[in-house]
Amino acid sequence: MYLRRTAALTAATGLALLVPTPAHAVGIACGGSVSTQGITANGCISAERWKDGHVFFRDITAYTTLTNSRPHAAWVEYEAFFRVVSGGHWVKIGNGRTAVPRRSTVGPVEIGDTDRVCGPVNVKVEIRVHVRPAGGAWSNWSGAATSQCQT
Repeated sequence: MYLRRTAALTAATGLALLVPTPAHAVGIACGGSVSTQGITANGCISAERWKDGHVFFRDITAYTTLTNSRPHAAWVEYEAFFRVVSGGHWVKIGNGRTAVPRRSTVGPVEIGDTDRVCGPVNVKVEIRVHVRPAGGAWSNWSGAATSQCQT
């Protein structure tokens, strides 16, 4: 019993350290990980609601968390795309490049954001992110989704 409680506490602490939440974000949800040539990435999303007059909007932000398992530092490029799940098409919302030290994790790194009107129903939105080390091949896609438009 004690071992299980200790393991759960250690896992929760480790997760909190890996995915720190910026002060301006309501919450960040991360999807599965993808990797290419020793670089691992997670696609993450946040949605913050705000009001302009009588209309509610949400600021949807895409992030990535990057892990370098290589014995040397690497420059990593990344791109993020966004869509509304019910019939939307993918739109690029940002890209960038950052140095990731050897055997370490960086992030969440903000890639880009977009504002959308909160509709009458709580529509689900998603992002997808892919990465590549400088001169390397692009990874597969890592996605994350949210339908946060209430508060």
